[in-house]
Amino acid sequence: MITYELLILLRGLAKPELHNVLKRTATAIFNKGGIIRKLENLGSKDMPYKTSSHGAVHNKANYFLYEFTVPPSTIDNLLDEYGRDIDIIRRRIYKKTEQEPFECTLDDESKPPPYRKDVQDLIEQARKLDKPKFNYNTGLDYYPFQK
Repeated sequence: MITYELLILLRGLAKPELHNVLKRTATAIFNKGGIIRKLENLGSKDMPYKTSSHGAVHNKANYFLYEFTVPPSTIDNLLDEYGRDIDIIRRRIYKKTEQEPFECTLDDESKPPPYRKDVQDLIEQARKLDKPKFNYNTGLDYYPFQK
C-alpha cells in the first residue's frame, strides 16, 4: 500500500469538539482499511486569505497533518466524505515521496574557493584545453596594424 499525507484545515472549535472531528476523520480512514502512521498538530493559524466553506467565511483555522497508508482506490471516497463534513474547511491528500539521501558537504563548502575539490577540478579542465593561437590570415609577413 502507498503512504499518503492528509492536510486538513478545521474551523475554530473548542477542544472537545476538535477531538470529535479528529476522531471522525481517523475513523473514516480505519473504515476504508487504512492505517494511521502519524497525526501532527500544526497549530491554529490565520489563513492566508478568506475562505468560504459550507456557507461560512473563515479567517482562522486549525491545521492537522495525518500520515496514513490506505489502498489507492479509496482516496476518492475519503475526499468525498471529508468534503461533506461541515467542520473541515479544506482537505488535501498527497502521495508521500521518499526523500533522497543527502550528504552534507559543509566542511568542503566552508573552504576558500581555490581549495575546494570542485573548483580545483574546473581549473584542471581549463588547463587541459588547448587554446588556439590567433592567426592573422592577412598573407603578409608582418602585422599591418599597430599592436
